[in-house]
Amino acid sequence: MTDYRALLDQLAVPRLVGSPNHARVRGLLTGELTARGFVVLEQRFAASPRAPLWGRKVAEGVNLVGVRPRARVTAWLAAHYDSKGQPMSMAARLLLAAACALSLVVALGIVAAGGPLAALAPAAALGALFLALSRVTERSPGALDNAVGVVTVLRALDALPADAPVGVIFPDAEELGLLGAAVLARERANLLQDTVVVNFDGLDDRGATTALVHRPGPIVDRVVAAVGARRRRWPVLVDGIVLARAARECVTIMRGDWGTARVVHTPRDTADRLTLEGCRHVADRVAGVLAQMFPS
Repeated sequence: MTDYRALLDQLAVPRLVGSPNHARVRGLLTGELTARGFVVLEQRFAASPRAPLWGRKVAEGVNLVGVRPRARVTAWLAAHYDSKGQPMSMAARLLLAAACALSLVVALGIVAAGGPLAALAPAAALGALFLALSRVTERSPGALDNAVGVVTVLRALDALPADAPVGVIFPDAEELGLLGAAVLARERANLLQDTVVVNFDGLDDRGATTALVHRPGPIVDRVVAAVGARRRRWPVLVDGIVLARAARECVTIMRGDWGTARVVHTPRDTADRLTLEGCRHVADRVAGVLAQMFPS
């Protein structure tokens, strides 16, 4: 039986794309999938941070795709396996971004009413601060974002029959602008055609379960109901956005609250603050839906 706690501890290390930890985690995940009877395919690509991220050179990203021999996949479980740190948390970035937008709207209103162009100065200063604090670092262990999502994929697999027509996608370079998922959806769209994708990204023990429904359908509806999620249309950048371009149905499942956002991308995003209760709940419910929808 898999010790998911120990697995999370091994995965939750700073693993920015191209780093030694990143390569070690990739090897660990390949081993976990192989032990479950999967053939693991690697898709390599150049991963360079997109604006407004900066601070890292181009590195090699590697998507992992797991399939069982001679099996036709009808559903994919997905979770990105890279991590990143930043000088401020996700919560602080959201607040600063909102302040930038509000300041710009006010400044443009003043200028449109005949005011001086100097009214744009505060908005420009906030924008410059936002860019300055968007530097990519390697300081966050990324337990919530997204080692726990990877563990959830493996836990759901273990709750399914060994011959279930379910494959695994561990996209890379999500933290650099959804790069790996975009490459996969563009170059290997045939893998996703006429399939359901359930993506996991950030499953805390606390807070509400949220479903970002990128492409609706009957199976996604059952998954959302089973995990007790609230449907949201937040402008959250997750791999499901681009994977949905090629899939028949696609949803991203998240769980947390404002306190969760305050630790994401910081050194405080560690494994010891998680009990994996959120992971267990979501994995078991998703596996239950898939087992019913795709009986062996």
